[in-house]
Amino acid sequence: MEEARLQFLKQMVEAHGTSGFEEGIQDLFRREVEPWVDGIQTDRLGSLMAIRNPGGSPRILLDAHPDEIGFVVKHIDERGFLFVERVGGWDVEILVAQRVRVQTAHGPIPGVFGKKAIHLMDDEERKKKSEFHKVWVDIGARDGAEARELVAIGDPVTLEASFVPARNGMAFAKTFDDRAGLFVMAETLRLLHGQQFPAAVYGVSAVQEEIGVRGATAAAFGVDPVIGIAIDVSHTSDYPDVDKRKVGEIALGAGPILVRGPNIHPGVFRRLVEVAREREIPFQVQTAGGMTGTDARALQVSRAGVATGLIGIPLRYMHSPCEMLALSDLENAATLLAGFVMSCRADDCWTLEV
Repeated sequence: MEEARLQFLKQMVEAHGTSGFEEGIQDLFRREVEPWVDGIQTDRLGSLMAIRNPGGSPRILLDAHPDEIGFVVKHIDERGFLFVERVGGWDVEILVAQRVRVQTAHGPIPGVFGKKAIHLMDDEERKKKSEFHKVWVDIGARDGAEARELVAIGDPVTLEASFVPARNGMAFAKTFDDRAGLFVMAETLRLLHGQQFPAAVYGVSAVQEEIGVRGATAAAFGVDPVIGIAIDVSHTSDYPDVDKRKVGEIALGAGPILVRGPNIHPGVFRRLVEVAREREIPFQVQTAGGMTGTDARALQVSRAGVATGLIGIPLRYMHSPCEMLALSDLENAATLLAGFVMSCRADDCWTLEV
């Protein structure tokens, strides 16, 4: 991957923005894609739409979400410790001893999730799983008064972790879910820049996916697309203790995932497969027996229905500060999406025959 592209990805995944507090990520995305599109709009929820060829047909919505799972401050005790409420799905065991950033009106404040040291636990305590309401954020405040001068109830809190390139084209980061998808969408718009094609493209950075696909629901209604493709991360089965019978045969570096199931339009799936084969892009297939845990579920049922697809980025260790992916899967996903867009014609029929 080119150094400039790698630096943009690093910026994205190291930035902070949990659901409802995505403004900084949207600003990064806006500045990156502005040279490659005809215009940018923002809706009242904060979703950003980068638009290419707005008068074209069919209207295609590409979707990824900028928000990361995080927390908001719920209580500050008299000793200055912060207790927080989850925003999104967390495994409490991952949080213990993690560094965090508290975003305040006075600027970011570093902190750490605290827990009693193992030396101070009795035998029964050592056997118990941590309980969320019993872990706290320590910002080093002298007391509650100092903490309350700095931190307000409702301030967002996110994990602090760096982007780390690894061996064999792999990388670690805290927010590949779903800044990797946002990166792929930006790359798709870059690849489409200077190309002529009949479709209108709306690249939507849809807010608040982690708490109920809210941004995608509103954005899809506003755009009213014929075709909608969500780009999000998906689980692999290429590491210990993951059952392939539950996940499928999915590996890092084997190409983007094309999801198949009732949430997915068969024609969109077939077209993605055709484009991948024509362009010799590696891909994997994964099934979803019902609604997927992505914005695709909102896109599909917007207005009178949208021909919906889902491209998954293979990911290990989802919803942790050490999510892991293969950089080649990002590049291949963007190439596939750009090819799909350029393959669409105004007279293509996306209505399912019954």
